Amino acid sequence: MAAALFATLLCMTGAAAGGDAAPDLPEASLAHLGRLMFFDASLSASGKLSCATCHDPRYAYGPPPGKAIAYGGKDMQQSGTRAVPSIRYLNRVPPFAENHRFVDGDVGPVGGLMWDGRADSLQDQAKLPLLAPNEMANAEVADVARELKNAKYAAQFRSLFGSHIFDDPERAFEAGLRALEAFQQEPAEFYPFSSRYDAFLRGEIELTEQEERGAYIFKDPAKGNCASCHLGASRAGRPPPFTDFDYVNVGVPRNPRLPANADPNYYDLGMCGPLRSDLVGKREYCGFFRSPTVRNTAVRDAFFHNGVFTTLREVINFYNERDLFPEKYYSRHADGSIHAFDDLPPGLPLNIDHDPPLDRRPGDARALSEADIDDLIAFLQTLTDADVRSP
Repeated sequence: MAAALFATLLCMTGAAAGGDAAPDLPEASLAHLGRLMFFDASLSASGKLSCATCHDPRYAYGPPPGKAIAYGGKDMQQSGTRAVPSIRYLNRVPPFAENHRFVDGDVGPVGGLMWDGRADSLQDQAKLPLLAPNEMANAEVADVARELKNAKYAAQFRSLFGSHIFDDPERAFEAGLRALEAFQQEPAEFYPFSSRYDAFLRGEIELTEQEERGAYIFKDPAKGNCASCHLGASRAGRPPPFTDFDYVNVGVPRNPRLPANADPNYYDLGMCGPLRSDLVGKREYCGFFRSPTVRNTAVRDAFFHNGVFTTLREVINFYNERDLFPEKYYSRHADGSIHAFDDLPPGLPLNIDHDPPLDRRPGDARALSEADIDDLIAFLQTLTDADVRSP
């Protein structure tokens, strides 16, 4: 589905009530405190994992090469179950809505943070890894509060939130989440819009002929059709987010390299579990994940929620060939037949996306030629921010 471009911003909540906390906190000071927390490994049970370990600023606050499936936990041996996303350009993601009406008349889920939309604010987002057993692995809120009390920046915490902030672990924890949220709202860090394409939109540079061809393929509904989910149009003078915040099931293949998938009965079904619990009974949402922005996607080496593909070319080939050559992407049943859509358990409604170019039948021509794919990759590379390290 194509959605209207959202301009909803995630806003900070007011200061915590009670005690001697300041009613209005200096934004810059709060963001600075959040930055210190973001890079502080002592906030994890292992003492070795910080937010920045997985969300590296050198890679658009996404995973460093080879680290998309991250390890954490108290012993740093517990594998993540999803590919680490970039946390850049979350400033326009609206809160989750199950029955959003899109401009084309369709109704469906939209928004929310994380792959499955289960967090509605940056504070909610920050809370999840701090307490996840396979990430920072704090057993309870009081553990995080104690780590903050012992941190090198505890005096700054007291200065901002009051001298008695650590008397109440819940208040201290919420104060920490506010600081992390403030840091993630720093434009230069999290939504700089500094790519070549942004410079092109501002009239500062021209794209190459190949990049222009790639931009056309990206938008062409009969070719890449990427813009149907990854909106590339500017609205009201604002740079495009390159996502419509919609949910989709494209039938991503199972990733045998993901440790959780060693259990043949384990399935990550996105919106309907196992990490999100409120929509478990909505079988029609099983396998649906939120469309991420494709900004900075050219520096990733793990794509889709399970990290099954490691290059942009592999991703584009999958879209180009999924239904033409399923044997290239899916495993086989015991009888040798192809197990299409093998990362979904039997018996689910197969609400698989069949929008172009995922509308092919065996014997049809591919939507994209090799030259088209080269051009499309060239365009996607123009979406890399200026401060991001090349792969």
